[in-house]
Amino acid sequence: MSGNKILIVEDDPNLLTTLKYNLEKDGYAVTTAIDGAEAVETAKLERPDLIILDVMLPKMNGFEVCRILRKEMIVPILMLTAKAEETDKVVGLEIGADDYMTKPFSMRELLARVRAMLRRTRMGEVTPAEERTLLRIDDLEIDIARHRASLVGVALELTPKEFDLLGFLARNRGLVFNREQLLEKVWGYDYAGDTRTVDVHIRWLRQKIETDPQKPKYLITVRGTGYKLEG
Repeated sequence: MSGNKILIVEDDPNLLTTLKYNLEKDGYAVTTAIDGAEAVETAKLERPDLIILDVMLPKMNGFEVCRILRKEMIVPILMLTAKAEETDKVVGLEIGADDYMTKPFSMRELLARVRAMLRRTRMGEVTPAEERTLLRIDDLEIDIARHRASLVGVALELTPKEFDLLGFLARNRGLVFNREQLLEKVWGYDYAGDTRTVDVHIRWLRQKIETDPQKPKYLITVRGTGYKLEG
């Protein structure tokens, strides 16, 4: 039994029941909310380890819920959308979601994604001092074990996936990775060629670690190939 607490926010009672049943069967403690307002209140009260958040919700849509929660807590957020348009996916990522799935989806795939997201979050748990990995690249400091990063001594507010991406590139400083490789290494499962999520996370990381995101010092684009971390 994992013991991780998951909040499901979904107004479709059939899907909510199905998700709750399968997640509990997989060993998770599940709480639920059926509208946006209840989602915000429940998340603040329960402090879940992961949130599964539908986009189309009564009272307050999932985008607004995600935006509010991102200001108050760092928790992996998996967004569900019934729309296949690329703009909906990008909006979710840009406001702080770590991942998204389009309905209808495979329950097996959802469970795999949940496990992958939680596994990467657990990498941030404190380990004995001698086992910590502290990486320094000029003014950028990344503590892999403690899941913390800072720039010129100021803590960076990174989402779990932003930290995973930064940490991976820092551990492989100077090496170039294409989008498919980053999806495999950082996200941990097959995205079937959908690489937009990498570009969105790269853009947001630049907003947080670069003095001038248009002329990056650390997070470099290698035209026609991919990305690397320098400095």
